[in-house]
Amino acid sequence: MEYKTNLKSRCYKFSLDIINLSDQLPKKRSAWVIADQIIRSSCSIGANLTEAKASSSRLEFKKFNEIALKSANESKYWLELLGDSGLAEERQISGLLLELNEIAKMIASGVLKLKNKVNNF
Repeated sequence: MEYKTNLKSRCYKFSLDIINLSDQLPKKRSAWVIADQIIRSSCSIGANLTEAKASSSRLEFKKFNEIALKSANESKYWLELLGDSGLAEERQISGLLLELNEIAKMIASGVLKLKNKVNNF
């Protein structure tokens, strides 16, 4: 149950899963380009959440969370592109998209709460 609520652990595992997926892609230029982008965006989710923990203000904390959410949205784009292009199998993509959607919802919920707190100060 703790895993379901531990966003940092989920982001870290998601990044590892994306790295593993990228290593399984065909040895084609298009796959390399997309793999590079999806590794960057998916690893950015957890990296920005980690960076947020060291923020010096509530506003800075909110900003890092917003960047993490944007990275999650970008990762969704690259995952869907991998699936629709046929570079990765749908069964590989579908589980990753489910996890990514849950991660994005958790971050979005936190961002909304942070916006309310920042606006009330």
